[in-house]
Formats: sequence, structure tokens, C-alpha cells
Amino acid sequence: MQPLKKEAMETLAKLPDDVDMDEITYRLYVLDKIRKGQAAVEQGRTISHEDLKREIDQW
Repeated sequence: MQPLKKEAMETLAKLPDDVDMDEITYRLYVLDKIRKGQAAVEQGRTISHEDLKREIDQW
């Protein structure tokens, strides 16, 4: 995984020049969630599809 600052800057560089602050904030939020999800997978903090279905059924 590349350093967070570099990844954030590359993400922002792909946006158009007239992008608004809400879109910038959203893109950085999504980037953060993806990185946290990848870390969770690497650490084995996941649940099976069947367990997730059971959990949803309890809602």
C-alpha cells in the first residue's frame, strides 16, 4: 500500500479543476474506508457470507 498522502494526492489530481469541496471530502472519505477495509481483510477481521446473512436476518 502506498503512503496515504500520496494516494490522496493522486485521487485529488484525477478530479476536474472545478470540483466542489463536498466531492473532495467524499472522495477522501471513500479512500479512507477502502484503506480501512483492506487493513481489516489483511488482519483477518472479516465474517463469512453466511454469518452476514444471519446477522441481516436479525435486523
